[in-house]
Amino acid sequence: MNEFKFNTTIKCAGCIEKVKPSLDGLEGVESWEVDILNPKKPLTVKTGTATSEQIVRAVQGAGFEIERV
Repeated sequence: MNEFKFNTTIKCAGCIEKVKPSLDGLEGVESWEVDILNPKKPLTVKTGTATSEQIVRAVQGAGFEIERV
């Protein structure tokens, strides 16, 4: 299993609901979480087969900025 960490602009519960279908629908993603209380809004994704590039595209496709840490 791989674990990827990103800084994002996902900043509230509404944002999480908006990105949820994209991340949940990405094949290979086992779990993910965003710390919306942290100023950098870190996203942690645990995955078996999804790549960091696929995760970046999924989050950007939902309308948020993301950069790998």
